[in-house]
Amino acid sequence: MYQGDVWVRLDTLPRLIAESLRRTLSSHGIVSVIRTPFQWVMASPVIEIETGGYMGDVGLYVPEVQHREADELLDRLSTEAEQE
Repeated sequence: MYQGDVWVRLDTLPRLIAESLRRTLSSHGIVSVIRTPFQWVMASPVIEIETGGYMGDVGLYVPEVQHREADELLDRLSTEAEQE
């Protein structure tokens, strides 16, 4: 639960990769958050990453109602990248 909604973890990834996927999801209208060992993060200013905020593995979560949509998008983008 986060902000009163059920969230589903898509994956556990290094912070930079999770941030990239979070921005990709957002650009396609899918809400996502990252969960570090310390907090839930909906938006990470680049400065936090550049100055050495937590860079280890984090969870990438989407609302349960958008889980299927997120999986389909990431699968499609992965397939397209493999074909290039």
